[in-house]
Amino acid sequence: MTTARDIMTKDPQIVGTDASVQDIARQLADQDIGAVMVCNSEKRLQGVVTDRDLAVEVVARGQDPSSTTAGDLVSGREVVTIGADDDIDEAIDTMRSHAVRRLPVIDGDKVVGVISQADIARSADEKQVGRLIEAISQAPDNTGRG
Repeated sequence: MTTARDIMTKDPQIVGTDASVQDIARQLADQDIGAVMVCNSEKRLQGVVTDRDLAVEVVARGQDPSSTTAGDLVSGREVVTIGADDDIDEAIDTMRSHAVRRLPVIDGDKVVGVISQADIARSADEKQVGRLIEAISQAPDNTGRG
C-alpha cells in the first residue's frame, strides 16, 4: 500500500498566522513554491495560503499586502488534511471531494508534508490522475468567499 508519507513533499514551508502577505509572497518567490502551510502559536495547522490566494484575495481586492496576514486569508476556511499513513487513494478522494490542489499531511497534530497534484501524478495510475485533475478543474470556488 502506498501511503501519503510515501509520496508527500516533506517539510513544507510553514508560516505563522501573523505573517504578512508580503513576506509570504517573498517566501514563495525565493523558494519557488506555490503554497505555505499556516499554523497558529500552538503549531496547529490553520490552513494553506497559495500564490493564487495572494493574487485573487489580496491584489485583486486592493488589500494592503504589508498589513494583510496569513490568518486573515485562512480565517473561516475549512482545513482539509490527510494522515501520513493514509492510503494514496484516500488522498486522491479527499483532494477530489474538496477540490484542493494541495493537501497538508499530518502525523498526530504536526504538519509533516504536503501532497500536490504533481505528487499524485508521479505516483498514481493514469486513471486516478485523470479523475483527480478533471474533478478539481471543474470544481466551483472552494474558498468559502464566493
